[in-house]
Amino acid sequence: MHRQKEVAPDTSEINTAYPLRAGTMESSSDEEEARTFVQVLSEKYNPENFPYGQGVMVLSSPPGSPVKDRLFLPSRLVLNHSGITKAGDRSDIAAFCAHVVELDLSHNQLNDWVEICTIVSNAPHLDFLNLSMNPLNGTELEPSMADVFSRVRQLVLINTHVSWDTVHTLTQQTKELEELFLCLNGYHTVSDSQTSCPSLRLLQITENQLREWAEVRKFGRLYPSLSTLVLANNSLDSVCDTQETLQRLFPNLRSINLNNSGLSKWEDIERLNFLPKLEEVKAKGIPLLQPYTTHERRSLLLAQLPSVVVLNGGAVSDGEREDAERFFIRYYQDCPEQELPQRYHILVSKYGHLEPLAEVDLSPRSTMVDVRCGERVEAISLRLEQTVGDLKKHLKTLLQLPTNGIRLFYIQREMCSVLGPEELKCGSRALHSYSIRDGDEILVVPKVKSRCSSSDL
Repeated sequence: MHRQKEVAPDTSEINTAYPLRAGTMESSSDEEEARTFVQVLSEKYNPENFPYGQGVMVLSSPPGSPVKDRLFLPSRLVLNHSGITKAGDRSDIAAFCAHVVELDLSHNQLNDWVEICTIVSNAPHLDFLNLSMNPLNGTELEPSMADVFSRVRQLVLINTHVSWDTVHTLTQQTKELEELFLCLNGYHTVSDSQTSCPSLRLLQITENQLREWAEVRKFGRLYPSLSTLVLANNSLDSVCDTQETLQRLFPNLRSINLNNSGLSKWEDIERLNFLPKLEEVKAKGIPLLQPYTTHERRSLLLAQLPSVVVLNGGAVSDGEREDAERFFIRYYQDCPEQELPQRYHILVSKYGHLEPLAEVDLSPRSTMVDVRCGERVEAISLRLEQTVGDLKKHLKTLLQLPTNGIRLFYIQREMCSVLGPEELKCGSRALHSYSIRDGDEILVVPKVKSRCSSSDL
């Protein structure tokens, strides 16, 4: 299986950041004078920058090359932010790039497909190509030149504003293309094509302005083997195809990312179940879920998507699914019949009608007792979660007693003639453990005689 490169994280959570290749080494500044690919290659991978030569390939300079001595060339070349505008000498590129499999040319000034094709055609084993942030709007790729991309499996065209005609030219000629990144290209629509790209497995088209599902539908015709579709941070307002259409257009789709889209109806979520192989869904930040709590969002989504095993990046266990489905039943069971979603009836047939969960009052328990000190009696609300020590501190303040200590006795009103007073001795013991009830009495006796006397017992 071909190894997936770390080229483009989910931009649904990053609005402006551009994903660069791992290990990227940025050059000086964007204001450097225009240079060729060969010049930048010669400078960056000069032996003086790699004194030990570890993990790199050593090649001799070709005859007549402007590069002296030797270059230390890895199979993964990172030449981003280097001011490259042209390719340079073809023979030099061929000599130094015969073994190159990954090439990062992002954040340069390449605006001519002829120059790009010159580079790519002389890297016969190129597997990954990143052209992001190059100004490719307004320039078209001639179909006769596009066959040089035939071995590329991963193509990154983020924020290039490349036209759909050029995208189609590339996908038609790139017979092994598996992953295509078209984020931040300002697309409002998707141009159709008579020729599909059956090899494409992943399409990431985040941060565009796609709004209507009619545009997304075209991806099914263009890329029939699509397994992962990342639509995050578009304004998509619905999923509005029939079951038959979705099964036909996206027969292999396993993962869809709809983060920060404009979905506002549960019917849009329900229709995702028409995708026959769907296993993973991301749907954060959509208007539909705004009124719900975090727990309600995940539970209601999960109950609506029975085939999904990964939701919003988190794996779904069997226990969580059952809890979510039971929550779904209880959430809707008091709704009028005409407002019940179809999924409700399916789940009721599975679990039956459920009793509402018992409401548990977790507020602090309290009871009303009489506090007696000598001739003085105060009715107070006693918080039963507090300790004996807490109560002593409170009563000394309430009754303005000396600070050198008091003794407390609990008198159970209904049993006082049988049990007599019980001294509350342990300062760390909770009051609820004494089973104190409304109407019982707490007798306060100072340890030294002052306002009240132990003879009151």
